[in-house]
Amino acid sequence: MPDRPTSRDVARLAGVSRTTVSLVLNNVPDVHISPETRQRVLEAARQLNYYPDASARRLVSGKTSTIALVWHRGPDRTYRDAFLPGLLQGATHAARRYGYYVLFRPIESDEPDDAWVELARGRHTDGLILSGPRSDDTALLDLHREGFPLVLHGQLPGADIPSVDVDNERGAMIAVRHLLALGHRRIGMVTNAPLAYTASRQRLEGYRRALEEAGIPFDEALVRYGNFDEESGRQAMEALLALAEPPTAVFVASDMVAIGALRALREQGRRVPEDMAVVGFDDIATSRYLIPALTTVHVPAFGLGWSAAELLIRIIEGDTPNETPVRLETELVVRESCGARSGDAGKRG
Repeated sequence: MPDRPTSRDVARLAGVSRTTVSLVLNNVPDVHISPETRQRVLEAARQLNYYPDASARRLVSGKTSTIALVWHRGPDRTYRDAFLPGLLQGATHAARRYGYYVLFRPIESDEPDDAWVELARGRHTDGLILSGPRSDDTALLDLHREGFPLVLHGQLPGADIPSVDVDNERGAMIAVRHLLALGHRRIGMVTNAPLAYTASRQRLEGYRRALEEAGIPFDEALVRYGNFDEESGRQAMEALLALAEPPTAVFVASDMVAIGALRALREQGRRVPEDMAVVGFDDIATSRYLIPALTTVHVPAFGLGWSAAELLIRIIEGDTPNETPVRLETELVVRESCGARSGDAGKRG
């Protein structure tokens, strides 16, 4: 009897990654995959007579059948973060598909940053997804060297740990290029988090590169640093407005932080977008209901969660993924806060 076809066979025939095969064949929502790519995957699966069958996967004995999602923020920020539900939902759906459970572990504010390591050391889980890796997290590198199954939601330059993310730098460039196309030349930025977080540094670099493309020198005075939440965005925007020459537009690298920035503008009587254009990042559900509705870079939270969990489970079960790092696509969602014409809504970068 010939060997049963695998997702690797489908990926090879379609010329895509196994992650893309999984996203297409499981019809994962909120992920941008071109119609042409989707059709190639479906045709390859049809030719090979391949059907995903979770029940046919033989799990390794002695495992907990649990994976952990570690969230590098304390509960004070965690349970207000509107990006988290989509990420957790995607991870949970993928885990259930393969017979696993998800353990969610935020880092308490009074805990050391590496408190999550006890999940691995104590064998409470078969593997870990670490969301928001920090560049100074030595415990993470130690655990990886020991061979414990890990997947990053985010990126850690210089480390060979499998990761799932969007291209943060490109997403930021899309946002700033849009503001430049609308005629703005003095564009500020508020980061999503401190620069110890790699996503924050990458989004700042995308902002810088977009300005350089347009021949505009980078001005450190136009950059303020957010800290995941609304209050940090309010304070950052107040600092930008206090400049002798405030910006005419601001890229805020997190929708949660942008909510606070919009409040600061409203409190000071500044109109959006007439006095200040604003573009966010993440496209959380609340963004479309703000007044004005927030133009933002869409990040597929569900798809990121799904892809990270599926990749981790494959590693746990002895697979050696060859498509990492996994990068899902972003797109610009144009609404009212940037001042573009309504007919431009939904423009993709």
